[in-house]
Amino acid sequence: MKMNYTGKNMEVTDALRDVTEKKLSKLEKYFQSDISGNVTFGTEKNRKIIEVTINLPGTILRAEESSDDMYASIDKTVDILERQVRKHKTKLQKRYRNNETIRFDNVPSLTKEEEEDKPKLVRRKRFGLKPMSSEEAILQMELLRHNFFVFMDADTEEVSVVYKRKDGNYGLIEPDFN
Repeated sequence: MKMNYTGKNMEVTDALRDVTEKKLSKLEKYFQSDISGNVTFGTEKNRKIIEVTINLPGTILRAEESSDDMYASIDKTVDILERQVRKHKTKLQKRYRNNETIRFDNVPSLTKEEEEDKPKLVRRKRFGLKPMSSEEAILQMELLRHNFFVFMDADTEEVSVVYKRKDGNYGLIEPDFN
C-alpha cells in the first residue's frame, strides 16, 4: 500500500509512520494490487486523532478514530477497516468480479452472530422537497433535532443535504453528476 502521511497540529515522526505502516500492512492481504490512500494524524486538545482513507476503484474505505493515545487510535482504525472489508465482502465481490483488486479468499465470511447483528432497514420515509436555501435547511434540521436534512436547493434546483459535523459546524453535500 502506498500511503500519504500528513499531520494536523502535529509533526508525523518516523516512529509513528513506521508503526502505522506495520499495522496497515495487516490489510494488504485483502488487496491484489498496490492501493493508495491517505493517513492524517491530528491533535485536538488532549485527543489524538487518526483518519485513514483507502482508495479502491469505485469505492472508498474510511475510518476515523480518536483517543488519548495515538497508538490505540491506530489499532482501532485498522480494526474498523478490516471490519468494513469483511462486512462489505459480498457487495465488493459483485462489484469487482472482473476487476481483481481484492483477494476475497483472505476475507473471512461473517459468522451467524455477526449476520444477526448486521443493521437492517427498519423504516422507509417519503417526504416532499420544498425549495429553500441552505440556511433555511439548517434551521429546519435544528428544529427537527436531526443530524442531517435533505432539501431542494432554491438556487440550483437540485437535491442537497446539510449535516451537522462533529466539530459543531455544518456541512453541505451537493450532487455532482459528472
